[in-house]
Amino acid sequence: MSPNKKFAGIEYETPRNTKSTVVRLFSQLHGQRVRLTVVAVSIVIYVILSIWNPMYSAIVIDHLWQNIKASWQEGTPFSVTATMGRELIQLTIQYLFTWLFYYLQSYLMANVAENLVLSLRSQIARKLHRLPLRFFDQNKAGEILSRVTSDLDKIAETLQTGLLKLIVAIGTIIGSLIVMFWYSVPLTGLFLVFMVVSMVVTNIVARKNLACAAERQETIAVLTGIVEEYYNGRDVIKAYNHEDESIRAVSRAAEANRVANLRADFLTNCVNPLIRLLTRLAQVVIAVIAGRAMLNGTMTVGVVQAFLQYVNQTAEPLTEASYMINSLQAALASAERTFELLDEEEERPEPEHPAVLERAEGSIAFEHVSFGYDPDRLLMRDISFTAQPGQKIAVVGSTGAGKTTLINLLMRFYEVNGGRITVDGVPTADMTRGGLRRNFGMVLQDTWLFGGTVAENIAYGRPDATREEIVAAAKAAKVDYFIRTMPHGYDTVLDNEAANLSAGQRQLLTIARVFLCDPPIIILDEATSSVDTRTEAEIGKAMKELMRGRTSFVIAHRLSTIRDADMILFMEHGNIIEQGDHKTLLAKQGAYAALYYSQFE
Repeated sequence: MSPNKKFAGIEYETPRNTKSTVVRLFSQLHGQRVRLTVVAVSIVIYVILSIWNPMYSAIVIDHLWQNIKASWQEGTPFSVTATMGRELIQLTIQYLFTWLFYYLQSYLMANVAENLVLSLRSQIARKLHRLPLRFFDQNKAGEILSRVTSDLDKIAETLQTGLLKLIVAIGTIIGSLIVMFWYSVPLTGLFLVFMVVSMVVTNIVARKNLACAAERQETIAVLTGIVEEYYNGRDVIKAYNHEDESIRAVSRAAEANRVANLRADFLTNCVNPLIRLLTRLAQVVIAVIAGRAMLNGTMTVGVVQAFLQYVNQTAEPLTEASYMINSLQAALASAERTFELLDEEEERPEPEHPAVLERAEGSIAFEHVSFGYDPDRLLMRDISFTAQPGQKIAVVGSTGAGKTTLINLLMRFYEVNGGRITVDGVPTADMTRGGLRRNFGMVLQDTWLFGGTVAENIAYGRPDATREEIVAAAKAAKVDYFIRTMPHGYDTVLDNEAANLSAGQRQLLTIARVFLCDPPIIILDEATSSVDTRTEAEIGKAMKELMRGRTSFVIAHRLSTIRDADMILFMEHGNIIEQGDHKTLLAKQGAYAALYYSQFE
């Protein structure tokens, strides 16, 4: 993560290595050099025109004023088109080209920024598919989504507005101040005094605004957390008659958020009028002094109006400089986080000439396997066992014993640190991950259904399955009966994580998904934990039929469900301490027997 920088007691993120982040960010723009060149040329021309326009307008107005005085003194009619037509047309063309180059740079910079974000999002999407499961275990989903959405949006917004404004402002301020000093050193010095005061005021208000913004974000987080907690726990709240207390808690959090919003919005909305007031005050004072200079003949009307134009186009960028710089720092911090994600260690590359196993027979062997999330701290040491085709292997043990980790190694969600795992004698490391996983069907304790029809969810592993095959799989999983009671049967659309289905019904749909895939090897991780006893018994019969002739791994906490297993692996602290069938392990009177008898006392 990028380091935090203190500002008025509040922390905001800044890049840890600004130079390397800037270099790498602009290296992402190598395919847009033509656009960037046009943008750079447009900025240069726009800045030159912005500085030249007031100077030329001073010449035009002085010429106009002289012609008016001459006509008045001579008593002849004054005609603008006859005496000033060419100058006015040139001035109009200059302002038109100023607008044109401003539009061109803004349009192209927006195009560059969006293309950059599209490129980074595409890189991140490909990167996420290459990251190991370890990365997702160690990082919260919200943080990853923030890097993909908020951080990239901040980069795009800053490139489109903040960076462009800063570059234009620097050029315009430098050029304008040079011309202003050339016109009048005293008036320019007076203007800078007012600008220093404005920047000090802006800095003070910005500090308070930052503190209020932090308070607002904190109150929003508190309010959101309370609402989410109470929404998820609505049944418990009603069961214990805590509705009134919940409403009061939400009201207190909402009121705190309202007060914080009021303060933040007040400061946000008052800073611009305050700065504009100081700028207008500076203009009034300068106009009075410049008026005396006109009366004394030391300044012309055209020069005075040009000087006031320079005041207008210099004052605002000077007072907004701190906001622009902070915005750029925040964008660079976002870019640095994005690059940190792109630099994460990836999964081991696929073999150049992978072994192909179209449909495994189901022989699986762990040969002296060792594994640890940290290579220096191994969780598993010298794990060895063999599963013959068609056998049912049960994996039992207390929570945290390593049961799920064992399955994750088999599926190559993690890579082993030592030893090897083979399927039909072929090392899994010699196969592609996709080729390996096509031989497995998996039912997890935590169900996952996506937004789509019931039929599409069942056919997730086989999108080309016919409706008849989908229905047959649903019947095998004992799920067809309640699907037909839904509003549109198999065409009912599930959304919001299938919130309208019970946990057991969601589990049955995932089991039907495996029935349809018809894999040679099956993994069941407490697959029937969310269904009632009667449904569990029915599914158990269907599962026995499904597992017949197939190798199956069953992770179970209820030992009554795995008494018929061909081999039981009892795990403790990441290691297999006992293995054998149910009768053999009971006869040993060891850890398995103690756990079994404790469940049936």
